[in-house]
Amino acid sequence: MNWNWLPLLRDRWVVTSVGVTAGIAVGSIILGFAWLPYEQPGERFRGLWDAICSAAGLIHVAPDRQPVVQAGYPTTQVEIIPGMLRDASAESVGRGATLALRCTMCHGARGMSPANTPNLAGQYPGAIYKELADFKSGARSSAIMIPLVADLSDRDMRDLAAYYAYLPRVHDEGAADGGTPQIVADGAPMRNIAPCGACHGELGNKTGAPWLEGQPVSYLQAQLDAFASGARRNDIDQQMRNVARGMTPAEIAAASRYFAGGP
Repeated sequence: MNWNWLPLLRDRWVVTSVGVTAGIAVGSIILGFAWLPYEQPGERFRGLWDAICSAAGLIHVAPDRQPVVQAGYPTTQVEIIPGMLRDASAESVGRGATLALRCTMCHGARGMSPANTPNLAGQYPGAIYKELADFKSGARSSAIMIPLVADLSDRDMRDLAAYYAYLPRVHDEGAADGGTPQIVADGAPMRNIAPCGACHGELGNKTGAPWLEGQPVSYLQAQLDAFASGARRNDIDQQMRNVARGMTPAEIAAASRYFAGGP
């Protein structure tokens, strides 16, 4: 064994520097994992282990900690998974077409709205199913939609989603002038706003997020305003509410015009 390092122990500068470094490391650990967590306002720890787990980012909930706060309003209960409702059968599409006869006044005979309501033709089936289920449960409010979906079964909603997803999308040829707004293309990282395409794009579509291109501009703007004010709250984990609250009125208007233009 090589003992050539032993003379270093007799060098007081080496010993001092190692001791100071070790002291700083121990002091930092105590400061960051014990003292600072105890100083956080509103935090109540049962002991040192609770504080250390909190500082380390570990979940360590004591039995007598604060109870989970439940929302005082209905929230979406729909669980969307990738591939959900894809490859629907011809029977499902046919049943959906029959059920959709009651929807034509607002959403059009071929899923294209004449009344500034959503265009449903070619919409992702998971998005249609989620919204129907949310109207039925009360998670999303509408004086028109809630009575219409009240008697729909789960199979009915799946069939309607299959039918509208089967219809071809019709794009508006007049794309929005002025290019892509920055809020759409890049988001606003300093305000924790992701680009719209991160969830609503073609390739990067987030499961459950709807296809936005070609929707009526008044509908898009009304929904963004509703998310921003909290009037609409059926988004999962408040994703859209957090985004819309950070957007300015001008950005909401620009994003609505862009998607309505059918880029």
